[in-house]
Amino acid sequence: MNNNKSVIYWLLSGCFLVFVMVVVGGITRLTGSGLSMTDWHLVTDTFPPLTEAAWQQAFDAYKQFPEYKLVNIHNNFQLADYKFIYFWEWFHRFIGRILGFVFIIPFVYFLIKKKLDNETLKKCGILLGMGAFQGFLGWFMVASGLKDMPDVSHFRLALHLTFAFITFAYTLWVALDLIYPNKTEVILPLRNLARITLFFILLQIIYGGFVAGLDAGFIHNHWPLMSDGQFFHYSITLEKDTWLLRFTEGKSGVQFVHRTMAYFVVTLIVLLFFKSKKHLLSKEQKSGINALLIVVFLQFTLGVLTLLYSVPLWLGVTHQAMAFFLLASITYTLHRLSK
Repeated sequence: MNNNKSVIYWLLSGCFLVFVMVVVGGITRLTGSGLSMTDWHLVTDTFPPLTEAAWQQAFDAYKQFPEYKLVNIHNNFQLADYKFIYFWEWFHRFIGRILGFVFIIPFVYFLIKKKLDNETLKKCGILLGMGAFQGFLGWFMVASGLKDMPDVSHFRLALHLTFAFITFAYTLWVALDLIYPNKTEVILPLRNLARITLFFILLQIIYGGFVAGLDAGFIHNHWPLMSDGQFFHYSITLEKDTWLLRFTEGKSGVQFVHRTMAYFVVTLIVLLFFKSKKHLLSKEQKSGINALLIVVFLQFTLGVLTLLYSVPLWLGVTHQAMAFFLLASITYTLHRLSK
């Protein structure tokens, strides 16, 4: 680790910035700010409008798009309101630019100083491609809300969100490879269970994106049952014609999957915890599993509270942020059980 400290800190700083960016993205979503910037320019959008005339020009451009024409025009929406939503979307994109600089400049420096071995260089090349693709996904998502309907596609939102989580996890994995260069004995039953758990956590994140994109957290604000004391609410069968569409495009169906899968994720992690007691584990392996158990119960509690209180801003953002800690915990645990 000592020989790679600077590279490790660089990678971990990238993890932190991805975390911040997704948290700000959550605020952007919950404040209805995501469609405030109606175009994208790499250089000229770096700073927000600096004069009242520039602000008015940006506001006039915004008025040409569905969100203003179909929604905000009826809400006495003024320039001051526009400045508020513009700030969050601009800040979200600004962090993305900072993240690009934080990655590329040190990467070139480490390349010149030959601080990256061939294996790490390949992994960093993948990270560079992932970062560029994430930027494309961001605009791909926003573009879906600038045409006919004043809202982005929930499929594109989930793709953008989930890929950010995957980028975070892979960056952390590369850093862990450098922190723990020596391999340990692989405990196959625990590693395989951890892999299954990671899969379902990612699937749960995808459905979290569906819930956010469809505003499905604002209905059935009851727990442990849905509305009217029903575990499987009758409205699920009324929303769409097929079960696939009901569980991917229907608000009630998407919420049902997300809230039900939470029980499954908790069960898998509890099972991993108790199965680990049958094996002789290293200190790092024990710490990872213990952290995973604590974080999943915190996340489950936050999810319930977010639902019961109809997604207040601070709870919605905290719930999304805790998902990062859950993913970080399973990534660390899987790394320690795999290598």
